[in-house]
Amino acid sequence: MTIRFLEPAQIELDDAFTWYETEQKGLGRFFVKEVQHALRRISVFPESCQCIVPGLRRCLTRRFPYMVIYGMEVDAIIVVAIAHMHREPLYWQNRISIAT
Repeated sequence: MTIRFLEPAQIELDDAFTWYETEQKGLGRFFVKEVQHALRRISVFPESCQCIVPGLRRCLTRRFPYMVIYGMEVDAIIVVAIAHMHREPLYWQNRISIAT
């Protein structure tokens, strides 16, 4: 299944990578690998993650306080946000119309 990122979600991923890499060399790459692992789980079992609002689900990363918020189309997963779980909950809701 194809995975597409909304532009704001890609920016969030890039920003988190940069921040973690600044904190400790190699940690940013480890963060990206954790997000990729979550994306593999989503692509194999897209309906297994918790539904958080109609049409959107979330998949938690294992070692970082982030979640991948995504919607599903017939042949694609749309990543709406790479959201930190302890900051501004639901800030990404204005992106819902873009993803559905």
